Amino acid sequence: MTAIRTIAVGFDGSPDSEVALAWALDLAAPAGARVVAVHARGLLARLEGWPTSALESTVRRLAEEHGVSGVDVSVRVEEGDACSVLARSSHPPVDADLLVVGSRGEGKHPGLLLGSTSLELAQRAEVALVIVPCARDLASP
Repeated sequence: MTAIRTIAVGFDGSPDSEVALAWALDLAAPAGARVVAVHARGLLARLEGWPTSALESTVRRLAEEHGVSGVDVSVRVEEGDACSVLARSSHPPVDADLLVVGSRGEGKHPGLLLGSTSLELAQRAEVALVIVPCARDLASP
């Protein structure tokens, strides 16, 4: 098994992405891996002027809350759809060994436990992928 050096986390500031980032931070600390919170900025975000600084401050706050001061944590914002941007994260400059996303399950395929981005990424990822369930996904019916 290859050591995990870099973990790329799909991060858009949503509660689902915060759960995924927290999971990745908890894994990174003992592994000595760096974490890159990857945000895909699409057309809508450009039109609304999405504040990258808000993403960066949320990522810093979560890193502090998880006590990962020794872990290299950064934010990378790229143009494109979420799946393509995350899939590219396994190549330089991010060069991730592991991709992590939350399971929103509210995409274009209603009724699926996974969101459309998670489902598509599971088919396209060139490195290991972890889909972190959110609290509502774990609730009993």
